Amino acid sequence: MKERIKKIRRELELTQQEFAERLGTARNNIAGYETGNRNPSDAVISLICTKFKVNETWLREGTGEMFLQLDMEDKLMEWAGRILGGHESAFKKKFVTMLMNLSEHEWEWIEEKAAFLAGDMKKGD
Repeated sequence: MKERIKKIRRELELTQQEFAERLGTARNNIAGYETGNRNPSDAVISLICTKFKVNETWLREGTGEMFLQLDMEDKLMEWAGRILGGHESAFKKKFVTMLMNLSEHEWEWIEEKAAFLAGDMKKGD
């Protein structure tokens, strides 16, 4: 499991410190897991899987895909959480808030304009 934990962290391009902070633990715990000097508890394994969308079977046994495949709704929720909960620009938050408050009629209008623009782009090719 030590190599798989290291692989997750590297795939996410996180240092041991950053990985530890995201899990709410100390860096030396992560170092211990990656060297095999410590074994992560079931709670830590579950937290890694939840926090980073890791396939628990892959983490425990090395079979299957490393990351869970998210459906469109999960991807959208994750994206919105990053935009609205992170340190993103005020513009992004205002824009997402504006989209959340559109009426059905306004969505239809945007769809018509997008279709028109897409048609113009195809004609220009």
